[in-house]
Amino acid sequence: MNQVDTLRRTPEGYFTTRWGQPEYTDWQDESMSWKEGCYIGDWSFLWERRFRGPDALKLFADTSVNNFEKFELNQSKHVIHTDENGKLIAEGILTRLGEDEFMHFGRGTFWVDYKMRHGDYNATSEADDWFNFQVQGPDAIHVVEKACGQKLRDVKFMYNGHIKIAGCDVVALRQGMAGELGFELQGDINKSQEVYDAILEAGQEFGIRKLGGRAAFINHLEACFPTIVTDYLPAIFEPEMAGYLEEFRSAMPAFASTFNVAGSFEGQKVSDWYRSPVELGWANRIHLGHDFIGRDALAEEKANPRRVIRTLVWNPEDVIKVFASLFGKETPYDWMEIPRDQRGFMYCDRVLKNGKDVGTTTSRGYSYFFREMLSLCTIDVAEAEIGNEVEVVWGNPGHPQINIRATVQPAPYKQDNRRASY
Repeated sequence: MNQVDTLRRTPEGYFTTRWGQPEYTDWQDESMSWKEGCYIGDWSFLWERRFRGPDALKLFADTSVNNFEKFELNQSKHVIHTDENGKLIAEGILTRLGEDEFMHFGRGTFWVDYKMRHGDYNATSEADDWFNFQVQGPDAIHVVEKACGQKLRDVKFMYNGHIKIAGCDVVALRQGMAGELGFELQGDINKSQEVYDAILEAGQEFGIRKLGGRAAFINHLEACFPTIVTDYLPAIFEPEMAGYLEEFRSAMPAFASTFNVAGSFEGQKVSDWYRSPVELGWANRIHLGHDFIGRDALAEEKANPRRVIRTLVWNPEDVIKVFASLFGKETPYDWMEIPRDQRGFMYCDRVLKNGKDVGTTTSRGYSYFFREMLSLCTIDVAEAEIGNEVEVVWGNPGHPQINIRATVQPAPYKQDNRRASY
């Protein structure tokens, strides 16, 4: 069995159990929470690693596309790591805690640590374990301020305030993974339950909701936050990455080290599911004024992009045919999970224009807010015009397939309110 065949296997269990329950009220109610009030979601499963030393910042500059010429204390950045071909290995949040001290979140922690240990850097790294609670939505500021008894109006976007909740020291990162005003609250995992309960209590008067696994990624879809495994496979399967891949898999739990694909797109090699930061809408993060892994490839692609990211809005009449097929006599089309896939596939489908492949689409999901089926799409620049009509091929290879009409729309699709004033 070759690498591509192994990717087509169905994963056991459900990807969304990491967020606690699949639903707390119900997914429709929870998916409205970040537009009408706020939610609390638990991202404490993310990995954290603390880097220290005189060369710590140089280490991140060498392994990231980002500009670190201005990186203030208590500032955070969305850092992106690529291979020599400019394809994504991982991305996540990096926070500067001190002059030579940084906290990195996500799978990229393993890659940066690996490069540190196999390079010549005067730096150290150690795993940490923090809780990570997202409080997102227009009422998030009121809930967090009530929980901590402090004012946070002067904390700028992608900067951190230092507060106390339930007697616990908490780092409050102002960001907005739901495309709304919000905070990530981080601190000692041993105090997580006390902090969680205090936030819920403070949020009662504001109608706070707990965010379950079923709705968790709809905000990423509406707000266009491409995600590893869901929208791209990490570029770690090439022969030159064998040493890192072995370490990565030995260090990670099964749910995070198993990669599976589904959908009508048929790649010939694993790299066909890789993506670049240009394709995923992050070209503005790429700083060519310093040397980093993948710089030359990204310089060329940034100057002459082949594909860009858009939202596709799927034709409702065609979508209904997929569900109606369950009640016919013929073999039905592949099941279309609502609000979105719960198994942890990179569900990747072909996008056609006049019968020609012009892109691929991922993250398909139903937005209860818009009452529409949406997906993110990396599409040829020539076909990326807003309003362009394309078709999505729905159905795995060898299964019944249907072409579903779709309209190209902006990404993000929902208005971006992350930097909204209080």
